[in-house]
Amino acid sequence: MRVLLDTHVLLWWLAGDRKLSKAARAVVASADSECLVSAATAWEITTKVRLGKLPGIDAVARDIASAIASQGFEELDIRVIHAQRAGSLPGNHRDPFDRMLAAQAEVEGISIVSADTAFDTLGVPRIW
Repeated sequence: MRVLLDTHVLLWWLAGDRKLSKAARAVVASADSECLVSAATAWEITTKVRLGKLPGIDAVARDIASAIASQGFEELDIRVIHAQRAGSLPGNHRDPFDRMLAAQAEVEGISIVSADTAFDTLGVPRIW
């Protein structure tokens, strides 16, 4: 199963945080899962670290690619079709990172692993 990890899921997984639901933890831990991490997640993490909104995540922000690879996750580049879909998604959800993740999940035909119910309004299958 291919899944896209929301930013908080990646960070909670890396930290071993118990906030991850059992279903989310099971999907991420499964040998049958291909977990993807969007370039938008790297953008979001580094932006929020720069703004002081993610204290204690500096080491991850400095080398997100290594953090992704260390877990056996795959990077998902942002393509033009993703950006086009993100810009045209219906609804009032204004978070550009969420809109990109939703667009990527939709275009790639995969579910997103996230606690954020905003993805439900964007029409993306969500695992939590």
